[in-house]
Amino acid sequence: MSNILNIARTELKRIFLSPLAWAVLAVVQFIMGFVFINLLVDYANNAGMQPDDTIGVSDYVAGSLYGFATILLLLVMPLMTMRVFAEERKGNTLVLLTSAPVSITEIVLGKFLGVLGFILAIVVLMAAMPLSLHWSTNLDWGRVAAGLLGLFLMMMTFASAGLFVSSLTREPTIAAVGSFGLLLVIWLLNILGYNDSIPFRDVFNYLSLIGHYDSLRRGIFNSADIVYYLLFSGLFLWLTVQRLDMERN
Repeated sequence: MSNILNIARTELKRIFLSPLAWAVLAVVQFIMGFVFINLLVDYANNAGMQPDDTIGVSDYVAGSLYGFATILLLLVMPLMTMRVFAEERKGNTLVLLTSAPVSITEIVLGKFLGVLGFILAIVVLMAAMPLSLHWSTNLDWGRVAAGLLGLFLMMMTFASAGLFVSSLTREPTIAAVGSFGLLLVIWLLNILGYNDSIPFRDVFNYLSLIGHYDSLRRGIFNSADIVYYLLFSGLFLWLTVQRLDMERN
């Protein structure tokens, strides 16, 4: 466990020593701040115009904000994972890393935890915007917490898939494009789920990334959705271990 934490600490330090990480945080926060202000203004202008009181600020502002965040982060996360293994392979340091007295599993988990540290920083910044409304509105903390949990789990799956693609190549740009393409295909599987003429439509709908997130964004805690994201991440981490193990041998 100490090896995993040491690798995670090193990876997290390497991430935040890169100008890319700070640029990503700044751009994401700027865009999300712009979206947040527009949602807030739109909600204020339409207050009292709903036929009932079912759509509150937690749904309209926080839910919509986190829904938009997934699209933005789908573009951002491949940039953050593209260098994890591809750059090490390109710089001929991956051989040194895999020859160290640690297992491949420890290396992969350590790198993954390092990326999760960066993800946690994004989630905290995302949480600050809706939570700033606490003093002036009645926030539904359950809905906000569910949306943040879904956002974290979604980004965790992005990271695991990105690590796997990064382990396949020595070019970070190829890893970024490949990660984005893979995630987008899995994301859009729900389109097939809405087509009645396609067999196994329920399977495609279940495998889609976005379908499970929508439930959490609406404040619905379903253990099946959480297990889906954990299994998704575990699968791609296992594939990354197998890929690096083949290279080590």
